Amino acid sequence: MTAMTESGGQVPAPDRRTVLASGAFGALMLLGAVLVIVDAARLPDSSSAMGPAAMPMIVGVLLGIVGIGLLAQARIKLAAATTGTAWQSRAGLRVLALVGVLVLFAVLLPLLGYVVTSAGLFVGTALLLGAPRTWQLVAYGWALAATVFLVFDRLIGLSLPSGPWGF
Repeated sequence: MTAMTESGGQVPAPDRRTVLASGAFGALMLLGAVLVIVDAARLPDSSSAMGPAAMPMIVGVLLGIVGIGLLAQARIKLAAATTGTAWQSRAGLRVLALVGVLVLFAVLLPLLGYVVTSAGLFVGTALLLGAPRTWQLVAYGWALAATVFLVFDRLIGLSLPSGPWGF
């Protein structure tokens, strides 16, 4: 089953499992938004213009908006969705490997610091998700991790683990 675009081309119908997974993820995001907003509302008030609840409240609202958007999109696409797309081989192993990379990140973070472990997390995740194996992948991971470290640790003043090299 295909649908027509404005230019006359055909777009394949979405896979039913993918649509349902997007909807489930949207529901989880909406649940997370409710939890974040409830927790933010419980934080004590302060005399400053932006109290401690301001940022979590903004994050919770944005999380809820994205969750509602995913749910609405899944509801719209579900009617046209088709079944029959086979699961990727080794998808379960890939998920387990992603969890392993995340656990390795958590274990190595205090030892190696934020930049090194975050760059490793980026590279490992990207490779497991099918990114091409080029030197640019490592450069992107390193640049992203270093930028986040500089912004949060140096500019904002939120201390991130620096590791033995100071970054």
